[in-house]
Amino acid sequence: MFNDDFFDDDFRDIDDLLIEFQKVKRGEPHGLITEEDFEYLIDFFESNCDKENCLIACDISTTLYPFSSTLFLRKAEWLMDQKKYGQALKVLDQIDEIDPHNIECIFLKSDILLEQNRFAEAVHLLEQYVDKFESVDKTDILLELSEIYDELEDFDNVYYSLKRILKYEPSNEDALLRICFWAEINNKHEDSIQLHQEIIEETPFNAMAWYNLGVAYQGIKLYEKSIDAYEYCLAIDDKFEYAYRNQGDAYMQMKQFDKAIEVLEMHLNIAKPEDVILDAIGYCWDKQKEYAKARQYYRRASQLNPQDDQIFFKIGETYTKELQWEKAVKAYSVALHINKNNASYCMALGNCLMEMNADKEALVCYINAVQLRPDIKSTWQALVKALYMSNYLDDALTQLAIAEEHCGHKTEFIYYKAVILMAKGKTKEAVIYLENALIENTKKVSALAFIDKEIAHHPVFEEVLIRYKKKK
Repeated sequence: MFNDDFFDDDFRDIDDLLIEFQKVKRGEPHGLITEEDFEYLIDFFESNCDKENCLIACDISTTLYPFSSTLFLRKAEWLMDQKKYGQALKVLDQIDEIDPHNIECIFLKSDILLEQNRFAEAVHLLEQYVDKFESVDKTDILLELSEIYDELEDFDNVYYSLKRILKYEPSNEDALLRICFWAEINNKHEDSIQLHQEIIEETPFNAMAWYNLGVAYQGIKLYEKSIDAYEYCLAIDDKFEYAYRNQGDAYMQMKQFDKAIEVLEMHLNIAKPEDVILDAIGYCWDKQKEYAKARQYYRRASQLNPQDDQIFFKIGETYTKELQWEKAVKAYSVALHINKNNASYCMALGNCLMEMNADKEALVCYINAVQLRPDIKSTWQALVKALYMSNYLDDALTQLAIAEEHCGHKTEFIYYKAVILMAKGKTKEAVIYLENALIENTKKVSALAFIDKEIAHHPVFEEVLIRYKKKK
């Protein structure tokens, strides 16, 4: 029996509650312990890892308050934490009897099924309740479903779960944020365009919907329409960082680099500087042949991300375009120091060293490139050309033979042999190789100029080329 004078509305001291709880356990007369008090006791026992009293408190509380879905839920949660899934589900079934549409009960059942890897049952459970709820609860169920479908790698249903939310709640931020990504993953760009057009008709000042529309247009390469959508997005929210970023990319795809720079600079004005944005601006200046300005932004990007070897490679490329070989070598060397296994960096460095007449150092770079990527034709081409230019003609022929072992038969290699044999004074063999190469693929004749720009004007080669043109 309860002592009514024990009850008051002030905060209950845990020591008082524990005394009353012990009386209940012993079957003695006790003061009132409310539902909230039992929740407090359960939390106390759980935080002190007192499993025995925690379970007793759960059992007593649900006996004293048999219609309290809150206490039954607390008991089910505790049983779940103890991995007593079967018992927890039985408790949740009891909640169904007293509170058939308790959303927390449904989610807890789903969580238990997921803990047991019973994904299909969890999906079935949630799907059967979706249309029984409205507003927030319905949205929460669909968001939970989208996450389960993600776990199941059923990506189409991830997208459609989010779409179902937006059909009745077009401004739901969670769904709008996530559906953009899943539309891209599932290649649902056209469907996304239609969906977001409908959303915009209903909520025309929905910045996120305009942004998603822009992404969808961009996904099918309708860049002008995507730019327009981003413009509307930014007119509503001029601090929408990703709209500037994506609009800049759309302008870059259209090769309108001046407009891309303008948009990306606006991004820098409203957001913390990022290496990817600075890198993109550098790229735009690079494409406009403003190499000094390009380097300025590449260097700023490298300060934010000093381990990005690609940025230093791009700096080297700008110097190469300006024929500033020594500065290019320094930039390529930094890139190669960060990433020692990049064959392209070795080749770029070798090319600069050849221009600086540092042939032996260049050959080391080309050999490294070949060792890193023996399956790539371009690495062998660079090595063979360097050997030829350094007058290591026998070595050049040897490397061509090895190149064929790794890359297979290539017409370009036949042209190279013709040039090398001519340089060795083996005119007849050179002519035979040249004729064979022309028969095999005349379109590859530019391979001659790759290895020796003047060789096509050699009297013997010139005669063969003229003769072959007449025959053709």
